[in-house]
Amino acid sequence: MIFSTLKKIILTISTSFTICLTINAQSVAVLKYNGGGDWYSNPTALPNLVKYCNDNIGTNISESIETVEVGSIDIFQYPLLHMTGHGNVFFSEEDAENLKNYLLSGGFLHIDDNYGMEPYITKELKKVFPNKDLIEIPKTHPIYNAQYSFPNGLPKIHEHDGKAPQALGIFHEGRLLLLFTFESDLGDGWEDQEVHNDPEDIREKALKMGANIVKYVFVN
Repeated sequence: MIFSTLKKIILTISTSFTICLTINAQSVAVLKYNGGGDWYSNPTALPNLVKYCNDNIGTNISESIETVEVGSIDIFQYPLLHMTGHGNVFFSEEDAENLKNYLLSGGFLHIDDNYGMEPYITKELKKVFPNKDLIEIPKTHPIYNAQYSFPNGLPKIHEHDGKAPQALGIFHEGRLLLLFTFESDLGDGWEDQEVHNDPEDIREKALKMGANIVKYVFVN
C-alpha cells in the first residue's frame, strides 16, 4: 500500500513537471549557481541568441530572459537553461537532485565554458549523475544539422589554449539532455559586437550553432 501510494506521488510530480515544461515551452533562462563563479557573465549573449532565433528560424521565444537558481523548482518552467562562467561551481545535494529531476523530466541544460569553468563543472556534474560521464558528441549528431550545417562539429569562436573545440554531452536512454561546449566560447560570439569585436562571420557561426541548439531542444 505504501509503495503504491509513493508510486502515485512520484508519477503525479513527474507529470506536473512535464506539464510545466510544456506550458512554458517558449521561454529560456540563465542558471544561477553557487561557488563564486560568475554565472552572470555574457549578459547580452542569451537575449541576442533568442532574438536571432526568432528572426531567423521561426521560434517565438520570450526575449525577456529570466534568471533561476539551480536548486529552485522554478527551473521546471523552462525547457532550456543556459549556464556559463569562468570559475568555481558548487552544487549542494539538493541542487544536484533538483537538476537531475529537471533533466530526466524533459529539460535541457547548455553549459558554455567561458574559460576556466571545466574542472569545476565536470566535478559537480558527478553529483548530478554519478554513473554517467560527459562524452564527445559525434559530428553526425542531429544537433549539428538542426537548422544550419556544421559538418566539422562545434565551431571555434575564441582562442585560449590552442585546443580544439569540444561538444560533450550526457545522454539518458538515447536522449541528449545536457550539452557542455568547451574551448569554443559560443556565448562570447552571441554577445553585442562591441563587447569582443569579433568579426561578423565569427559571430554568425556562433549564432547559427546556438540556433541549432535551440531548435534541437524545442523540436526534439
